[in-house]
Formats: sequence, structure tokens, C-alpha cells
Amino acid sequence: MSMQNVASPAISLNPPKRNLLAHIPGDEGWPVIGRTLAILADPKGEVERMAAKYGLVYRSRILGETSITMLGPEANELVLFDQSKLFSSTYGWETILGRLFPRGLMLLDFEEHRLHRRALSVAFKSGPMKSYLSELDTGILERVTRWRQTPGPMLFYPAMKQLTLDLAATSFLGAGIGPEVDEITRAFVDMVAASVTPIRQPWPGTQMARGVKGRQRIVAYFSEQIPIRRARGGEDLFSQLCRATHEDGALLSTQDIVDHMSFLMMAAHDTLTSSLTSFVGALAAYPEWQVKLRDEVSSLGVAAGAPTTFDNLEAMPLTEMAFKEALRMKPPVPSMPRRAVRDFTFKGYTIPTGTLVGVHPLFTHHMAEIWPEPEKFDPLRFTDEAQRNRHRFAWVPFGGGAHMCLGLHFAYMQAKCFARHFLQNLSVSLQPGYTPDWQMWPIPKPRDGLRVTLKPVA
Repeated sequence: MSMQNVASPAISLNPPKRNLLAHIPGDEGWPVIGRTLAILADPKGEVERMAAKYGLVYRSRILGETSITMLGPEANELVLFDQSKLFSSTYGWETILGRLFPRGLMLLDFEEHRLHRRALSVAFKSGPMKSYLSELDTGILERVTRWRQTPGPMLFYPAMKQLTLDLAATSFLGAGIGPEVDEITRAFVDMVAASVTPIRQPWPGTQMARGVKGRQRIVAYFSEQIPIRRARGGEDLFSQLCRATHEDGALLSTQDIVDHMSFLMMAAHDTLTSSLTSFVGALAAYPEWQVKLRDEVSSLGVAAGAPTTFDNLEAMPLTEMAFKEALRMKPPVPSMPRRAVRDFTFKGYTIPTGTLVGVHPLFTHHMAEIWPEPEKFDPLRFTDEAQRNRHRFAWVPFGGGAHMCLGLHFAYMQAKCFARHFLQNLSVSLQPGYTPDWQMWPIPKPRDGLRVTLKPVA
């Protein structure tokens, strides 16, 4: 039997009767809409208020369903590490991502997930990663040089979004994809926006309708390209997946490749846009750290414009710590849903099969008992010594367990490569008295685009 036909075990999709969750303290809010508006308006404040009132396990009602929120490192470990295979990621994410990014890696479970993850991992081995670094390096240097030539005030988030989209297109699809690139990236932007729109049906004129149309365009493009890439080869991620095989030697199906590429492009560009924007925002707000990181880049002894090597990236530990601290303060995936596939107990509460449960990296990352002065940007929280005594699930921007982000090393590589060129060429500052206003869900972004001032460094 071909490995690609292995299906997930049958899982009960039915949420439990509401009275089976009534023993868990909480507040389900208004009829019908529940607490959806409160969580959308201020996800961090809402979770902190509910936790202060009801504790680290509480009941709420969001997007039409009663769910249980479980907070703190122990909850993260239980749900994300999931040693006992209690939680389905498929049926946690399905309502948000299922229509537009079906069967992406995050939407697979257990043995099926393991098989696909193993097949996809070839695209993140050292050979392909060197090729991606070369593409990223060229693209970042070109864009930073352009910014240096037009210094002054700018909105950083849209500029970063355009850059990460362009970088994802070249490193994932290959540099020579031609004029179609704009159409493909537009389709992705529409799909991502639709995945979090409140109107979930593709009625004419809605964001969901644009998203569904974008997916049709993406499916057509990838399907047509797969046989071409198999014949031609190439170092980009798409070409790697076209040649990837399951354990039995079977190539991934066309549908699998389409689904994985759609999901990986989305995951790579939106989360990196968020985390690199918050990283630069932190450097603007804490100029002393900007100086320290610029000194680290200078000490590499690499001339401006020279290529970045893996050895250069290895020699940037302080930059990595600063990026980790930016991910602590604004994790790119602030909450993670799962659905219980069996009854389980946590902190004395019995939670039945079918319950939607959520963990909140954003809450854990700001627990004062783990992170003193949690609102302060302090990369020294990530020295080896500081990390030694911390719960291993106290910092989970990339998730954990079997579903740990497959692109984690790609993210560090892109962030450090970006920091190297950016700091070597530019200094960044905020206008006096300006405090950026961030929307923290579903993926953090500054509401006003993050106004910064760029100046060339000598």
C-alpha cells in the first residue's frame, strides 16, 4: 500500500454537550457571539483578565463554540508535546485554515503527519538551505540598499511584507518564475486575509470569495508546474518537494505538493513579516541594543555587499538572542487550537472528548514569575545560563512536539541574514513620543504599519 494513502484515525468531530464543561470555571459571554469580540479587540488583555478571575484553566465561547483555555508551561507541554496523542491539530485548526489551506502540515495528525513531515524535511536539509541562503542574501541586500538610498520616515510593516513575499517567491519557487510572480503572490495575500475573515462563506464580493479564487489560481499554477519541475530539477523548495518521496519510495501526489506548498508559503511569509517587524521595532525602541548588535555585525569583518555565509550566521549569537526576545514579546502564533480526541484531566478538571482547547504562547511569554518585567525588551533572557533553569515549554513561538515548526532554522537564517545587512547599512529610530499600536491576533501586526525613521550608517 502506498504511504500517501495512510489516513488519520477517525476522530469524533462533535463538540461535547455544553453541560459537560459546566464544572470548569469561566464566562461564555453574550448569547451567540460569546466572547468573540473581546478576544478580537484585545487578545492579550482578555486572556489575562480571564486568567486573573478564573485561573489557568477556564471556559469561554469564541466563534460559536465553547472552548477550554489552558495556560502556562505545563499546559503547553501537555498540549503541544502531546506524548499521549490526546489532541488533534487537524480539528483544532480546521475552522480557520481548512477551506483555504487544506491538508497543510499543521492540519495533519499522528502517523499521517509524521510521514508527510519526513517527506518534507528533505527541503530543509543543509544543501537546499545553502541555496535558500544565497537567494535570501541577494534579495535582502538589494532591498536594504534601496532603503539606504531613500532614507527618512517609512512604514516598516508593509515594506517588510513585500520583502518577505518576494523572498518566499524566489527561495520557494525559484528565481526564474517570471511575470506570474505578482499574480501568485497576490493570490497568497488574498488567501491569508480570507483565513481570518469573520464571514466564513465565499459570498460574492467577500474576502472569503477572493481567498477561494486565490486558492484556485495557486492550485492551477502548482499543478501545471509539477511535471516541469520534476523534469528540470532545481534547488528551490518547490522543486525539492516535486522530487521528495515517502518511505516506500513513492513521489508525493500532485495534490499533496499543492497543499504543502500553499501552506508553507503562507506560514513562511506571514509569520516572518510579523517577527521581523517586531524585531526591528524593538531595536528602534531600544537603541542601546541596536548598537550592540551592530557591533556584533561589524566584528564579523565582512565587507558591505559581500555574501553572507553560514559561518557568519553562527557568529551572531547576540542577534539570535535579540530575535528570540522579539519572538517572546510578540509570538507570531499567539494562540494554538487543538481538539481532544479522548477524555483527559488537567489540574483536577476532567475535559471530555471533542472539546476545543487552546494554549496561549502570548500569555506564557508574559508571565511575570517566569519573565521578570515581561514588557521590557531584554535579550539576555536567552543566555545559556538564563535558559537553564526555565521550563522548556515557557518559550514556544515555534510550537513544540511533533508539530514544532518545520521552518524554524529557515526563520533564524532569514532573520540573522536580514539583521546583518540592515544593521550594516541603516540605523532605525521611532519618532519621539510615538508608541506603536499592535493588533495581536491572529498574527501580530502594527495597526498603523509601524512608523520608523531610517538613516544610513557611515
